[in-house]
Amino acid sequence: MANEAPRYGWYGDDFTGATDTLATLAEAGQRALLFLRFPTPAQLASAGPLDAVGIAGATRAMAPEAMARELDEAGRFFAALGIGLLHYKCCSTFDSAPEIGSLGAAARALRPHFPNPLLPVIGGQPNLGRYCLFGNLFAAAGAGGTVHRIDRHPTMSVHPVTPMGEADLRRHLAAQGLERVALVDYRSHEGEGAGLALDAALAGEPEAVLFDVSSASDLAAVGALLRERMSPGPMLAIGASSVAQAFAGFPRAAQPKMPKLARSASGGNLLALVGSLSPVTRAQVDLAEGYDRIAIDPGRLTSEPAYLEALGTEALARLAQRNVMLITDKPAGTPAETGKVAAATGALLRAIMNEVKVARLVVAGGDTSTSAIRALDLWGLSYRSPCTPGAPLCRAHSDDARLDGLDIVLKGGQMGTPDFFNRVAETG
Repeated sequence: MANEAPRYGWYGDDFTGATDTLATLAEAGQRALLFLRFPTPAQLASAGPLDAVGIAGATRAMAPEAMARELDEAGRFFAALGIGLLHYKCCSTFDSAPEIGSLGAAARALRPHFPNPLLPVIGGQPNLGRYCLFGNLFAAAGAGGTVHRIDRHPTMSVHPVTPMGEADLRRHLAAQGLERVALVDYRSHEGEGAGLALDAALAGEPEAVLFDVSSASDLAAVGALLRERMSPGPMLAIGASSVAQAFAGFPRAAQPKMPKLARSASGGNLLALVGSLSPVTRAQVDLAEGYDRIAIDPGRLTSEPAYLEALGTEALARLAQRNVMLITDKPAGTPAETGKVAAATGALLRAIMNEVKVARLVVAGGDTSTSAIRALDLWGLSYRSPCTPGAPLCRAHSDDARLDGLDIVLKGGQMGTPDFFNRVAETG
């Protein structure tokens, strides 16, 4: 590491969202790297001087007790680095629950290591179609889709693990243990009103302060205000990549088009793994062209080792000829069963990647991405270029020469334009 400590740290509660924050910081000119586990001193040294350090985690799918253990270690790690702002990166839809992925549990575990009296929660991320107005969260259904209050969103209101039944983020957080959350609404962001509104909110000694975000200009105003409040000590902030947008002072402009895929010298085709059940992703799958599709039965995947082996053999044979898309059907049963399927899917991906070099790996689905990428021998990701809002093109870092430098795109279920799978497979 350079003598100067990195200023910004982020912990992603899943891998897809963590890469969006990586892209936000890199596009703002920050030297940023996302580690997939707590890095060794050698890995930190090999990364070179950094302005921002990230850890990609899986706390979105954890119970509070497991979250507390993981995040206490994370807090100690980031505090030891001398981080001034630690960003707990949650999903832009804030989907979480008291018993799984609890944002309250995250705050309780991390706050002792970052004792600034202000704990900001930034609602909304306009470039992804997420808006927070008077404390209530709204989200578009797909890129450019109709905006719904989150508790009426066609996907997030019926999420299989953490359905959103409350739009008021203050009430949503209170159910997870952050019972006193004050609000600075978007009307205060212009002129001198923001500082006065924040002072008024802090007078009640809240556990956290929620900031509305209705536009990119709101983010700029909130970021300037919060940077002024850093002097009492290192700060913890909760929210989507809008936290990074605010603190970097870099509200995103129009998203550039992804460069066309350049085939590696050794050849290889594209491998896509689709675990998301989101209607947005499934519509993208329906429009995808140029892939051989292989359907995965989740029940057999988790119970029949021979089935996993047969899937791997089939995928390898098809990858020799063209791009391949592995598509997981909806698992039956509880959220625990969903986790088993994600883990088995990761094992399948590892078996395939151990045998073949692909030109690009694309994984769709938050839990799927976390399990899949953790199954590979990678230790970090750096930013390469834009792809689609919320899902950049990344470069893999690995001690395995076959994986080092691999193109990777990790896409959340709600992200991407309808032609996503076609654009990510363009050649040129």
